[in-house]
Amino acid sequence: MIACNRRDLLKSVVMAGGLGVQLSARGANAGYAYVGCFTTAERQGRGDGIDVYRMEPETGALTHVQHVGNLMNPSFLILSRDQRFLYSVHGDGTYASSFAVDRNTGYLTSLNRAATGGSNGVHLAIDASGKFLLVANYSTGTVGVLHLEPDGKIQDHVQLMALQSHLGSQRVEKSSSNPHQIVFDPSGRFVLVPDKGLNRVFVFHFDSTNGRLTPTGQSSTVDPTFSAPRHLAFHPSRPIIWVLNESASTATTCRWDPAHGTLQPLQVVPTLPSEFKGHSTAAEIAVLSNGRFVYSSNRGHDSIAIYSTDPNTGLLKSVGWVPTQGNGPRFISLDPSQRFLYAANELGSTIVTYRVDPETGHLTPTGHKVASPSPVTITFLTQRPA
Repeated sequence: MIACNRRDLLKSVVMAGGLGVQLSARGANAGYAYVGCFTTAERQGRGDGIDVYRMEPETGALTHVQHVGNLMNPSFLILSRDQRFLYSVHGDGTYASSFAVDRNTGYLTSLNRAATGGSNGVHLAIDASGKFLLVANYSTGTVGVLHLEPDGKIQDHVQLMALQSHLGSQRVEKSSSNPHQIVFDPSGRFVLVPDKGLNRVFVFHFDSTNGRLTPTGQSSTVDPTFSAPRHLAFHPSRPIIWVLNESASTATTCRWDPAHGTLQPLQVVPTLPSEFKGHSTAAEIAVLSNGRFVYSSNRGHDSIAIYSTDPNTGLLKSVGWVPTQGNGPRFISLDPSQRFLYAANELGSTIVTYRVDPETGHLTPTGHKVASPSPVTITFLTQRPA
């Protein structure tokens, strides 16, 4: 572990060639990045809330502009579809929080918080109507549906879906549910929930008129290639899903049936090089908008795995690995332009920037590294300020 001073961390930006970026980053085309972190001793956290960074569009460099403190474990962040509001869940907490976004400055203003109906929210998703916020309650094995007001405030949960109640006769080694992500399919009709504890991917119908979840005829997919499925991602234009398995450090390619809401596993590939023999777990998955390349992070190997995809089947082929230049990359994310990828090294307390080659998928470190205490989530203001 690196000993970190909070004030020094927020001011520290390491820049390529020693060149400052503050002046150019203040240009009208600069975007904004929002970073959440772990804060509690139980999480070995050294952070304190949400930090806002100005993002230089030409270099991807980040400059700190605001700190919103006194927040417990803001462990996953998401912006509303109109970019006016930011929402957070809080690791080990029982509530979600909302913030108003100033799109000209990136600044946040706290609005309210509401109960999620469960404990340890780890992921959020907003439906296509923008009226409902779905939360994966990891520790209590539930998905909470919360109503969003036009002013950005959150109401307490209007539905609580217990995943344990839809197991049927199939049994798995673990008896407890640990949902780790909420993903809407491209149509918005289905909600997918990878469940680490029950070793399956749940699929639900979603009614956007009332925010109700109901199980599909086949409410979950269980497959030998799944091993604590943590996160998944859809192909941008084809009926393909990639499921990232945390404990096995593998990725499973699945065919998606958009009519019935079912997955058919096709392939499993490792996220680690064959010569690596140490302990490592897969954490996050990201997909280029052209669908040609997929990335996943490895905590232990401390790397980003790069895959090319077959244009017809979506099957993955390893391209290589790039070090994350820090320990425990819990989160990776592509910026809205898809020109840069950011690795949030939770244990190393850094955010490292890479330039993306859209033709080869290769990642090249830009030399920009921000010191950020225990970062675990990043989201971007995807529309340029007016």
